[in-house]
Amino acid sequence: MGSLSTLLRQAAVLTALCAVLAWLAPTDAKLWVVAMGLVSLGLFCGISLYRRRQIMRLAAEIDEVLHGGRRVGFSTCREGDVAILTSELAKMVARLGRTRDQLSHERNALADALADVSHQIRTPLTAIGLMLPLIERTDDGRERRRSVRELEGMLDQVSWLVTTLLKIAKVDAGAMHVERREVRAGEVVRRAVAPLATAMDLRDVNLVLDLDEAATFVGDAPWSAEALENIVKNCMEHTPAGGTVTVTVREDALATTLAVNDTGPGIAAEDLPHIFERFYRGRDEGTRGAEDSRSANGLQGGEGADAEDVRQPAGFGIGLSLAQALVSAQGGTLRAANNPEGGARFEIAFPKLVV
Repeated sequence: MGSLSTLLRQAAVLTALCAVLAWLAPTDAKLWVVAMGLVSLGLFCGISLYRRRQIMRLAAEIDEVLHGGRRVGFSTCREGDVAILTSELAKMVARLGRTRDQLSHERNALADALADVSHQIRTPLTAIGLMLPLIERTDDGRERRRSVRELEGMLDQVSWLVTTLLKIAKVDAGAMHVERREVRAGEVVRRAVAPLATAMDLRDVNLVLDLDEAATFVGDAPWSAEALENIVKNCMEHTPAGGTVTVTVREDALATTLAVNDTGPGIAAEDLPHIFERFYRGRDEGTRGAEDSRSANGLQGGEGADAEDVRQPAGFGIGLSLAQALVSAQGGTLRAANNPEGGARFEIAFPKLVV
């Protein structure tokens, strides 16, 4: 229904139509036609006014929502089409409310993430600013070289953090190009663990590969290898000397699974639900948290690092988050758990069929 003036015009047209019909009707039927016309006009005006009142009520409630109200339960309307409209409006307002809450949560999460990034970058930058004057004043060549290596390691930390955050941002924005082709899982594993060979030796951690060479999955080989590399690094850095990191590949009718097991302390129960959250760190330093496995010197095969430096993890708590983002972008899943016999287990699954 429109405005009141529109209703009056429609009533006037209906009255004129009734008058014409009464004029054209036979003499003995004129009274009956006039009576039916008056009844029809009354029903039309009554129903129209009722519908108009219901719609005006809906308009007032929508206006309340638009001006910051939190009301989502519209007035009950018993009429069919108005009831349908009311139901759809209620659904729309409820959906808008959920979207607003989600945007508010994401805004707060973004603010927290920016604060974490600022803190993580500020720490090495502050150390760099303090080290530069010391290097300038150092006359001992050996001490100068050691300081320069530390400086390079800090710069690698900042560079790796920025690069990783950009990758995660591309995944979140849906801007990362992901190939969809058949990939041999064994080749992905070997590609992932190759840069870690030197670090494994320096840490005295044994790497065991148990691969099904025939296993394949549909995905992106480079991104899968990078995700797996971050997981293996994390396991390596939480495995004591003499321990073992095992990478297993299996394929069945449902999925291809890449599992990484270590003989470290496992994941604390309170940390397990947050293990893939960005910048999350374990609450108890004596247990394993979600710290990132990137070492202080940004190891890529261990070049330019002293053995002492390699044994000192300097995690950002972002490597596992990147791994999960890369796996999810390919349609896979990444889960973390503790083995009954001890140690942590990470499992990447690429399903054969998506239902």
